[in-house]
Amino acid sequence: MNFSISSHRTAPALPRKRSGRVLYASEGDGMTTRNHELPRKKPMDTTSLRLDLKIHRISTQNPHKFTSASSLLGSSCARFSKGTVVFGAWHGVIFKRFATKAISITAALPEAMAPLVDESRVRELQGGKVKPGAVVYWCSRDQRVNDNWALLYAAEKAQESGSPLAVVFNLVPKFLGAGARQFGFMLRGIREMAAELEQRGIKFALLEGDPVETLPKFVEASKATLLVTDMSPLRLGLQWREGVANAISIPFHEVDAHNVVPVWEASDKKEVGARTLRGRLAKHYPQYLVEFPELPAVKADWPATDAFPPAPDWDSLIDMVVSAGSAVPEVAWAIPGERAALAATHAYLNSRLSLYEHRNKPEKPQALSGLSPYLHFGQVSGQRVALEAKKFSKSQSKAVESFVEELVVRRELSDNFCFYEKNYDKLEGQTYQWALDTLAAHAQDKRPYVYSLEKLEQARTHDDLWNTAQLEMVYGGKMHGFMRMYWAKKILEWTASPEQALEYAIYLNDKYQLDGRDPNGYVGCLWSIAGVHDQGWKERDVFGKIRYMTYDGCKKKFDIPAYAARVKKLVAAVKSDPSAISAVANPGGFTPGAGSAASAGAKTPAKAAGKGTGGTGSGGSSKAEKAPLGPPCDKETLLKLTSAATAAAKESSEGTAGADVRAADALRALQRENISAALLADTQVGKQIKKLCKHKEASIAAAGKDLITQWQKTVLKAAS
Repeated sequence: MNFSISSHRTAPALPRKRSGRVLYASEGDGMTTRNHELPRKKPMDTTSLRLDLKIHRISTQNPHKFTSASSLLGSSCARFSKGTVVFGAWHGVIFKRFATKAISITAALPEAMAPLVDESRVRELQGGKVKPGAVVYWCSRDQRVNDNWALLYAAEKAQESGSPLAVVFNLVPKFLGAGARQFGFMLRGIREMAAELEQRGIKFALLEGDPVETLPKFVEASKATLLVTDMSPLRLGLQWREGVANAISIPFHEVDAHNVVPVWEASDKKEVGARTLRGRLAKHYPQYLVEFPELPAVKADWPATDAFPPAPDWDSLIDMVVSAGSAVPEVAWAIPGERAALAATHAYLNSRLSLYEHRNKPEKPQALSGLSPYLHFGQVSGQRVALEAKKFSKSQSKAVESFVEELVVRRELSDNFCFYEKNYDKLEGQTYQWALDTLAAHAQDKRPYVYSLEKLEQARTHDDLWNTAQLEMVYGGKMHGFMRMYWAKKILEWTASPEQALEYAIYLNDKYQLDGRDPNGYVGCLWSIAGVHDQGWKERDVFGKIRYMTYDGCKKKFDIPAYAARVKKLVAAVKSDPSAISAVANPGGFTPGAGSAASAGAKTPAKAAGKGTGGTGSGGSSKAEKAPLGPPCDKETLLKLTSAATAAAKESSEGTAGADVRAADALRALQRENISAALLADTQVGKQIKKLCKHKEASIAAAGKDLITQWQKTVLKAAS
């Protein structure tokens, strides 16, 4: 698109340097003119406009006053970071905007000029002019095709010059003690990603070895002119990126595709805690918490090159890593891949979000989303989950608020800590002196029990609650979130020193948790053991002023026997059949894939065993559909799901977009619950559901009729 510069209202108070004029919005006074060194009437190609001009005017001290120009400029709104220069046109006149701080402005910014990826989301690890040519995206932390800012950025750069794009993943055979549980889950997800990339005309390459050696060789052989990667704040990834940057001669750009707000934009320092980061993030949401654009189509043909290794033999590769890491076997409930991740997201939001207030009750694990493995491996974007959760703000405002707090604020607080603290996995990572002093003062206190790493790993302590949590992690691959705090604090109480406690906690967490080796895990251990992001509490032996948790305190908060019984059944189910994918064998307490992941075509690790190109056949779905119902549904869950269905149905009648889908999904979720005839008689929820059978939306009415039919069978069976 071209623009022609033409004269507009002259501001006599401003001296003229040249004949071209630029419009900008200032403090609420609408439009005015400013001289700029652009020749009059000369057409300009928007691709030649750069956002690197010297800022020479403070535009405003009140970001809201920019909206006063909306009547002149139109209604296209955007949010820009400090220092951004925004170009556009109004009535044929080139204008620009200066952002002296992160602000929201209204501007008629031509769509062709707006980049797909906010430039503040990108950092240069190695500078230089990006020349036309092939682009390589080194995928590491964000292992997905959709909703991936790093891939979007790489594709956009390739499209600009009409060049091909390749995505590479570098497999490191030994990665921080990861076993079959983690490697199997990751590789099956990578296989699915590779298949979808190929369908989109984007070549995929799997490299093996040290990325500091393999990536530079690939870049040179492929004759790439730009290398793009995603961001991880952890030490090993940083070392890899530094090593690669030092070994290549082309520009190397890093994109934060993991956080809603790029970690370097959210804050320029290590934050004290959630209370200081929460507000900073909220200010950035209008700019960053936005819908993802479509992935641009790129040139599919690569010139002849020997850069690409042979296509991986996925079956053999997965068999190899699973065999090598057999000490920590896979868990069947965790269905890997981007499709399964999105299905699990929708299943939770549609069926169990209303339970989120019970997230700190380990005996009610269905209240948790179960998404942490997918978020850890980047198989789903946290931003996508947040956007989908926001759609329920009207009907479930409190649940959405709490869920987004954990999903965004707490997760991004962990990234902030690891990004700015090099000792994120050591006691020295706690830089507040009160915590270090109190731990040192009580380091020699007599411990009531002292356990070796072996006894802890085997869950052989005197504390049945701690043992239950350890077994849930070892056999289920995921410990309940509330129990992670108690578990780590007791390790501090039962080991020789705080340093040893942190070492043991991180070792066990990273070995058995499917979401181990993650900023959340490191920060969680340091919060529990060293008081990171916490405050001082009443002083006591061993802990000093570090927050203390007790068995009796847990007894008051939740039903310990019910939690222990659930985990006992889980352990027995896994021991008897490691391929079991029922709710009993899932630490989340729900049937994996029931109407969700399985219907999306995702394979289970135990049954698929890596078979099938792309990893997206029907394996696992038939068993998920035939899996037994989970534990008996309690009254509270039944009432909440019924309420969610009726509320969404009412919104659908009022014309709320998407409410019909939510109502039907809630009704189908009720079908999957193990509801007794006695509970149906006690709650009389059938009366509410019968009303939905007459709903004007066919999908809601059909789901309601199916549910009533199922309940009638339940009642008849109980009466016979």
